[in-house]
Parts: sequence; C-alpha cells; structure tokens
Amino acid sequence: MRRTAWAVCALSLLLVAVALVLGHRNGAGVFAQSHLLYVTACALVGGLITAARPGNAVGWLMAACGLCFALLDATGHYALAGLPFATPMAWPQTWLWVPANLSVAAVPAFFPSGRPSSPRWRAALWTMAGVSAVMTAVSALLPGPSHQVGWGTPLPNPLVVPALAAVGPFVEPLTTALMGALFLAGAGDLVRRARRGDAGEQAQLKWLAYAAGLAGLIVAGRLAAGLSDGDPRSIWPVTSAFWEVMGTFAACLLPAAAAVAVLRHGLFDIDLVINRTLVYVLLSACVFGGYVLVVTYLGAVFRAADGLPVSVAAAGVVAVVFAPLRERLQRAVNLVMYGRRDDPYAALALLGRRLEEAAEPGAVLAAAARSVAEALRLPHVAVEVAGGPTHAYGVPSPGSVRLPLVHRGEPVGDLVLSPRPGESELGGRDRRVLADLARQTGIAVHAVRLSADLQRSRERLVAAREEERRRLRRDLHDGLGPTLAALTMRAEAVQDMVQDMVRDPDALAMLEEIMTDARTAMADVRTLVEGLRPPALDTLGLAGAIRSHAARLPGAEVGVEIEGALPALPAAVEVAAYRIAAEALANARRHAGAGRVRVRLGMARGGHADVLELEVADEGGEPYTADAAGTAGTADADAGDPASARPGVGTASMRERAAELGGTCDIGPRPGGGTRVLARLPVHDTAPDTVRDTAGNTAGNTALSTARDSAENPTRVTAPDTARNTAPDTVAGMLRGSGRDSGHHSGREAGDGADPRAAG
Repeated sequence: MRRTAWAVCALSLLLVAVALVLGHRNGAGVFAQSHLLYVTACALVGGLITAARPGNAVGWLMAACGLCFALLDATGHYALAGLPFATPMAWPQTWLWVPANLSVAAVPAFFPSGRPSSPRWRAALWTMAGVSAVMTAVSALLPGPSHQVGWGTPLPNPLVVPALAAVGPFVEPLTTALMGALFLAGAGDLVRRARRGDAGEQAQLKWLAYAAGLAGLIVAGRLAAGLSDGDPRSIWPVTSAFWEVMGTFAACLLPAAAAVAVLRHGLFDIDLVINRTLVYVLLSACVFGGYVLVVTYLGAVFRAADGLPVSVAAAGVVAVVFAPLRERLQRAVNLVMYGRRDDPYAALALLGRRLEEAAEPGAVLAAAARSVAEALRLPHVAVEVAGGPTHAYGVPSPGSVRLPLVHRGEPVGDLVLSPRPGESELGGRDRRVLADLARQTGIAVHAVRLSADLQRSRERLVAAREEERRRLRRDLHDGLGPTLAALTMRAEAVQDMVQDMVRDPDALAMLEEIMTDARTAMADVRTLVEGLRPPALDTLGLAGAIRSHAARLPGAEVGVEIEGALPALPAAVEVAAYRIAAEALANARRHAGAGRVRVRLGMARGGHADVLELEVADEGGEPYTADAAGTAGTADADAGDPASARPGVGTASMRERAAELGGTCDIGPRPGGGTRVLARLPVHDTAPDTVRDTAGNTAGNTALSTARDSAENPTRVTAPDTARNTAPDTVAGMLRGSGRDSGHHSGREAGDGADPRAAG
C-alpha cells in the first residue's frame, strides 16, 4: 500500500511537471499556472498520509484529487500544443472533472479518522459514488466541446453519443449541486463532531477549521477587491497577480491542515496558532484602518492628501499606537479563548462576587462552580463535597482533572474540571489560577458544610422537641389526667360517705378544698396538654385539623384540597404546617379581607428529600405585607374564636417555622389579586416516634411518676396547697427544662391555634 501511495504521488508530480512545461510552451503565464501548487499539495499530502496511515481514506482521496487534476492539466496542455494524438488526449477533459471534484467533496465525510461517522453516511457515500459514476459516463459521451482545465480554445469530444444531447445542459449543474450538497453535509457533520468529540478529535478538527477560516478571509478579500473595481465583470479578479497567489495559498491551506491534523496534530499547539492569527489579523485591520483614517483626516485639514508629510505623520501615529494596541488585542483574544487566566485578580473578584450574590447556602457551591467555569472558559466544573452532594456546571467531557479542596489542612472536597475543547489537559497558567480559586472555594465548602451541620442539628432539635411534646401530651392525657379524675371522684365519694357522720365543719371544708384543688389540677393539666401540641393533629390528622380550624373561621369560605395521600409525617412537620396554615388563614381574614381562601396540601420531590407543600391563597384585594401581618397573631381556639387577634409573630413566624426544618416559606402577591403563601417543608426518612431527647425523657418520666404517686396515694397529701401544687408545678418545671424552645414573646396560648413557644 505504501509503494502504491508513493507511486501515485510520483505520477502526479510528473504530470504537474509536464503541465508546467507544456503550459509554458503554449504561452501560459506563471500566475495562470499557480493553481498547480494546489495540485502539488494534494499529491504530496495524499502520499504522506497514505504512506503513514494506509487505512485512512483521507489520504487516498487527497491522492486521487492530485492525480485527477494533474492529469487534467497535463492532457489539456498536450492537446492544445497540437502534438500527435491531440484529439484523444483531449477526451479526459470531458469527464475527469467529475471524480476530481468528488474526491474533494468527500473529504469532510471521512475526516479525520478515515471512516464515515455513521452507517447512514456510508450509505450516502455509496449512493453518491454511483451517481458520480453515471455522471462521469454521461459526460464522457456528451456532444460538444470538452471542459478545458487549462487555457485556450476547448477541443471537441472525440467520443459522442448524439442521443445524449438533450441531457447535456443539465449534467454539469446537477453534478455541481450534488457535490456541493455532499461537501456541506460533511462540513455540518464535522461541526457536530467538533462539539461532541473527545479532546484529540477536537484538536484535529481545529486545524481544518483554522485553515478553512483563513481561506474564507482570503476569498472574502478577493471578492471585496473585485467589487471595489466598479466593473461587474471583475467581481472575481482572476487576472490580478496578487489575488492569484493569495487564492492559491488559500487553497493550499486545506491539504496542509489536513496533513497536520492527521499526522502531527499533537506536535503543534493549534490554540496558540489560532490565538496569534486572530491577534495579528485584527491588528492588521486596525493598523490599516487607522492609517487610512489619519491620512484622510490630515489630508482634509492640510489639503495635501497625497503629500509625503501626511503619510509620514500617519505612519508615526500608527507606530505610536502599535505596541499598546497589540497588547490590548492580545488581552482581548486571550479573554475570549482562555477566560481570565492571565488576570487572577479578576478571576478571584468574579468568584467573590458570585459567592456574595448567592441567595442561600445551597446555592453557594453552584455559584462557585459556575464562576470557575466562566473565569477560565471551561466546559464543565463540579464541586464535590466530602460526604455531601456534588454541585456541577456545564457538561462533563473525557479527561477531567481533579484538584483537592483543603481548609486548614483538612480535605473538604474536590474540584473537578474538564479541559477546554481540543485540549487534553490544563496548562501551567491555568493550574496556577486554579490553585488560587481552589483555596477560596475550599473556604466556601467549609462554610457550607458548617451551615449544613448547623441546619441538621437545628432540625434534630426541633424534631426532638416536637416528638417530646407529643409524648408528654400523650402521657399527661392518658396518665396524669385520669389519675386526677379518679382522685376527684374518690374525694367526692368520701365526702358523701362522711357528710352525715362528721360534724366538724373544718374537716368538711378541708375535704371540699381537696376536691377543688383536684379539679383545678385537672384544668391545669388539660391546659398543658393542649399547649404542648394541637390536639386536633392527633385526633384528626394534619388535613383534618386544618379543615376543623378553617371551619371555625367566621366570614371566610375556605376550601382544603389534598393532592394524593399524605404519608406519616414527623411531629415537627405536622406542627409547623398546621401553625403556618393557621397563621396564613388568620392573616387572610384580617388583612386581605378575603372571602374565599384555598388551602392545598401535597407531597413533592425536593433536592434530597420529599417535601410537604402547603399553599394558602386568598382572593383578597391588596396583598398583606410582612409588616401588616406581623401583628396578626394566631388563632385562639380555646377562646372559641379562632380569629381573635392578639400581638403575634406573623410572617416572620411562618418563615422561621419553615427555616427550622430546612424549608422555605414564600409570601407574595397572587396572580389575579390577593396573597399566596407557599411553604415547602422537607420530610426526612425518620420514623416519627424514633426521635427522642434522652435527658428530657428521663426528667419527664420522673416528674410524671412523682405526680402520679402523689395523686394515687392520699396519705402523702398533708395540706390543701400540696395537693394543688405537686403535680402541676412539677410538670410545668419539667416543661420549662426540656419541652419548650426559645420564644419571642410570652403568655399562654391554648387550643389548636396556640403557639407553643409562648406556652407556660
């Protein structure tokens, strides 16, 4: 295969030499023959690629292109020279242009691996090859002059089939259109692979894209030069020596870039080549434009547009601004290609600004990942927290780099980065900037971990508090309450038994005081039970408790909707949802004047846990503000009016209750008028009855045992005050020690609308 490749290359070069000699004999100028440089480039590149990569179709296509075009030029100039067998030698001019152009159009479909990217491409290429074979055969037998590649008068076709004369006008346009469609489809597939391929393939495609872009600039300049002449016939100035050379140079760029991409794409830094090319193209345009502007301005001022002083002055201005302009352009191009790699301060400032703008702790690390990616123009950055979630930005690509995040010598996570498209690894300057960014990101990760630990601790405390209150309420309701009731009944029975036997009025009065104290103690226990936790939650459940509370709101039509079945909820979630709903309903009635309120309960999927969603939306007029709702107070069900007002905690209380559980409570205007309260409370996978405070549990059991023993053993009661104070005061003391949280106000709140932070 290698010998065949070099043989084809040698034959192509020999034909090029023949074409040059015969063209010179026929009077062709040097610039008219400049396209043979492109033919030579294709032949050499084809030989190099096929010799090094015999299985790569790109090399064979380049070799075929060089051979076909060399044969076209050689035979064309031979026929024009009037040498023996001139007419048969002109025959290849009629058909050889079809395979020559097909080999060029098919290169993008095989580049750079030499294989089609998909089975569909393979079928399309075989179809195109069949169509081209038909077009080649038809072109070879068409009547009329040959397609002369050289210059001069076209010669007649020696092999003619007159029946094909009718299709003759359509063969060349149709073939050209099919070739163009194949080339454009292949170019589009290259763009797709450039976006989705690995770093090696992207680097190869960058070389071809660079050559195509530079060639496009030259073609655009050639067209602009033709348009500037004012002659519509010179829109493509073929006779211009300069543009002939530039056009040939542009054509040679593509095979040269293909050779580098296939054989040596890892040896040269294409990004550096693109960077410098962009800088100097922009610099040349700015210098040329600035020179023209200065000359025009000075010429208009001094009326000497063609004078030497004006040109010297313009050159001086350009020389003064050249160095600072190049530096500024270099920084601008570097910013576009590499981000803020050359400006670490700007990268750190961007990171600091994004961290400062993060609305909540959960968004801090996502903002850090985004900042690092944008600062260095990286396609993917992820912040992995040790033992925690991963916050990513962008789409990962192969060859990711992992940098450790350390805070005070302790690993807190990793910074995972994907190199830029076309790069297999990060450079030294990138790593130096990333080292500074990683230090700041490590501090942010440490702060977020502390915040998360604090939130988890807070949630555990709130859950333990509410679970302990639930247990205390059950124990008081089922234990101490019945004991005091039995004690009262026994005292009444004793009173009935001894009323006719005992004549001492003091003894009867003492017995009456005992019964009165027992009834007072039962009332106190009932108040404590109802203050620990809304009783409706245990008897009716969360949905039923909200319905019951809403039914007692005067002057408001409240609809409660339950989306799906609610699972067993932790006590803290139940209480928080109930309190938020009660507060929102009270605010809707007082401040919005709402006649219709809708309450919606349902489960949703959050980031790391299921979420209970509670929505309270009213149809009132103006939305109530946080300040107005801050004095709304809560409903006092024990007083018989769940909407009675008293100074409360309002919207701040609702937000605080949600924040205690790691949730959110958003209060704002409702589309169409009114106010909408949306609370999202995380529901973690913790059984409601498994969260306990050991110290509080022990204290509660001791207090309840003492109260129960005092109530069940009358011999321990030595004075009327003792019977009233022992159990209630002991339980109240236990509540003060372990069963309440730090509130913002005092006062007793009873019933299902009470605020436990004010109980006791």
